[in-house]
Amino acid sequence: MRMRQHVLVPAEPAVPRAAPAGTEAVVVGGGIAGVSAAVVLAERGVAVTLLEAAPTLGGRLGAWPHTLSDGTEQVVEHGFHAFFRHYYTWRALLRRIDPELSFLRPIGGYPVVSREWPAEDLTGLPAAPPFNLMALFARSPSLGLRDLLGSDQRRAAELLAYERRRTTALYDDVAAADFLAGLGMSDRAQAMLFEAFARSFFARPAELSAAELIAMFHYYFLGNPEGIGFDAPATDYLTCIWAPFQACLERQGAQVRTGSRALAIAPAAGHSWQIDVAGESPLVTRHLVLATEPGALRELVAASPDLASVAPRLVRLAAGIAVAPPFAVSRLWLDADVAAARPTFSAVSREPTLDSITVYSRLERPSQQWAAQTGGAVVELHSYACDAADARTATERMHTELAALWPETADARVLDRLERLEATAPTFPPGSARNRPQVTGAARGIRLAGDHVGTPFLSGLMERAAVTGVLAANDVLAEVGAGPEEIRGGPQRGLLAGLLPGSRR
Repeated sequence: MRMRQHVLVPAEPAVPRAAPAGTEAVVVGGGIAGVSAAVVLAERGVAVTLLEAAPTLGGRLGAWPHTLSDGTEQVVEHGFHAFFRHYYTWRALLRRIDPELSFLRPIGGYPVVSREWPAEDLTGLPAAPPFNLMALFARSPSLGLRDLLGSDQRRAAELLAYERRRTTALYDDVAAADFLAGLGMSDRAQAMLFEAFARSFFARPAELSAAELIAMFHYYFLGNPEGIGFDAPATDYLTCIWAPFQACLERQGAQVRTGSRALAIAPAAGHSWQIDVAGESPLVTRHLVLATEPGALRELVAASPDLASVAPRLVRLAAGIAVAPPFAVSRLWLDADVAAARPTFSAVSREPTLDSITVYSRLERPSQQWAAQTGGAVVELHSYACDAADARTATERMHTELAALWPETADARVLDRLERLEATAPTFPPGSARNRPQVTGAARGIRLAGDHVGTPFLSGLMERAAVTGVLAANDVLAEVGAGPEEIRGGPQRGLLAGLLPGSRR
């Protein structure tokens, strides 16, 4: 029952590490997946051109300058992200720009808060099952003996028995909400321990595959050698991640083109691909990595009519990609601080709109400096599957719900706000596993990467983006005779895998 890292893709030191001279590749998309692919390829000697439509790198982890009404310069992001300690691939890539990961700081607790019930804190539990579950039952105010005895124990055992093929076969067509309801636990336990977790994947539980929920519960909780704790950058993402990555790539000879939008793809001579770029000359490459957001991939392929005859599988997969409901991110600069006892990050349960709260003025330096000068606070509010009509409506609703949870914010004046409502995240609805795109196999010479792309082993969110980027780079390297980049991960099967009906022993 001792959990540890596993080498999922070995480095193969007997195979040449460097790619042959003259190897080139084009990567479309400069988020985590695209930069991960570009970094691995560039350091192996591949001539990489990285295209990013936005003015800065980062995708949903992107950041950009913003001027407040008082003239203060800030850098803002698409939203807070948790850098979990079992994101081995993503952290290995981040070590290229900061070998000690000195820009990351522990956040502290991971409470789930509610108007109805006391907060739950999921940190500090043992890492290995079943001890983490035993400790959770022992200390959780939401889980009691009645929940344990009254639950559907066979269904609850599925959380401990994750096994990719079996779990997918049995539960991919089941909605996560139905699976959770079938556990038979109290409404409080469902709300505080499961529903808030499910919504963090940009989906309402009724619209998320139960197989994906079980997989992610294993990945983040039951099969996580590092425990549920996570870190976050001590300053803005542009300063500590994306500017250093761009400099790293350019030192390796890569061309990083921000503000360059790929318009269409077409086959070219010599088993190559032509990429049409807005306002620029077309690019031609034998090795193409498409590392865009899921909706952008769907639009790019739809705008490429020549693909229908030469890459029908890619066309079919791209057309079927599901995009999550819009998510809202509202950052508020308040004229008063929040209570001293408030945690830096809180998940929120059972509010109509608000799903999480991050106190940025306790998180990263630019916000800390602004708060110190003004006596205020910088608070970011998230709604992961938002049904508001627009960003302003989402902000107003989340602000009202924040005041109900944290009454001291009710009278705080909003000095500045930055609000976004966008639909760029992937989602995994019931029945979607059979049609999920994979890194390879869609078309010769084209690799797909991003957190919407399936992997042969378990990963999630930022780590899935990084893993698919490295897998895409590895496939390019394999084609030209170079060895792969090593990939590590946690346990790929649950504690009870192989013991339940339908298991493969």
